[in-house]
Amino acid sequence: MKITGNTREKLFRMVSVGVVDEPVNQAYDVISTAALLLNLAASILLTFENIRAGYEGILLGLESATVLFFGIDYVLRLITANNLYPEADEKTSLLKYIFSFAGIIDLLSFLPYYLPVFFPAGLAVFRMFRVVRIFRLFRINAYYDSLNVITEVIVSKKQQLLSSVFIILTLMLASSLCMYSLEHEAQPEVFSNAFSGIWWSASTLLTVGYGDIYPVTTLGRVFSIIITFLGVGMVAIPTGIISAGFVEQYQQFKKFGDYGIEEDIRFIRITLSRHDVWVGRQIRNLGMPQDCIIASVQRGADLIVPNGDVILAPGDIVTLGAEPAGQEVPVHIREVILRRNHPWTGSAIRDIDISRLSYIVLVKRLGNAIVPNGDLVLMEGDKVFLLTKERKNPAGPPPVE
Repeated sequence: MKITGNTREKLFRMVSVGVVDEPVNQAYDVISTAALLLNLAASILLTFENIRAGYEGILLGLESATVLFFGIDYVLRLITANNLYPEADEKTSLLKYIFSFAGIIDLLSFLPYYLPVFFPAGLAVFRMFRVVRIFRLFRINAYYDSLNVITEVIVSKKQQLLSSVFIILTLMLASSLCMYSLEHEAQPEVFSNAFSGIWWSASTLLTVGYGDIYPVTTLGRVFSIIITFLGVGMVAIPTGIISAGFVEQYQQFKKFGDYGIEEDIRFIRITLSRHDVWVGRQIRNLGMPQDCIIASVQRGADLIVPNGDVILAPGDIVTLGAEPAGQEVPVHIREVILRRNHPWTGSAIRDIDISRLSYIVLVKRLGNAIVPNGDLVLMEGDKVFLLTKERKNPAGPPPVE
């Protein structure tokens, strides 16, 4: 049976976490979360001998039902993959979902449960992979902006975090080789090879210090003290990076909130279609007026904090706002719907008599967002979005609407 585009869109909205505009979507989110929590509870309770003796049948049945739900959920996400990646074709979007982090987690949530039926010898390994389903808890992030900030911080600071991890690994390798050289003759059974030194350096640099391997020579102990001090600093580097990222993200959210409260800014939400000229372009290259900002970009169930590198895609919900230019010169965004008798209807933008303090930042026509230029002819029914700086002492009335 062929699935129509409208049905696929409804399925996509249903399986997208946090989309609760219709009762069926909200119910699916509740069922999905409940299935995950019940599955994890059953897996944990089955590890207790006394509970398993009395309720093993119920718990195994509960696990089987929830795993079946995970399998159905995976199939629905395969069907709606093109809605998740609308900029790609059917095959590419399907492969992008299958090999994405979320796709791999969704697959491992149910596949290891059924694999022992075909490969009984690998039962222990498959049971280990079942633990992966706990990562489905990250889907709950879509309900909470505070949890989404964690992902945004890690993504935005990934270069710095990778650099700090590289430094730690380099220091770990160097210290392990040095300690092996210093301690091998005194403790050949303990520091028997380079890997023994790596285990010691890892537990020391990461400030765990199990105490199962330790130096006994004077030089080895002196070197161990130096490595311990370095370890405290190395662990502090990624911690500082993540902390700074949290502060930046919350300051940005607070900035948008303060704009909306103190300056009475009007935010406008626009859904991009495949044919919009903004699609496929970075935000920095949109050529928007200086006082107009993109406050947020919602892509599926994810809320993206915009920066210049973000590339807009079909289906994105873009929120536009006016950045205040100062208390004495308020900036506003207004929406003008053109009627048949409006003086702008049928005129090119370059020929419109408009104040120098006003800019047309966007034209919405038949659901499509159009980035205006001087040659664009406005038509009846167009929604025109004006960014206007008001004069301190306005000499005349605002433009006719």
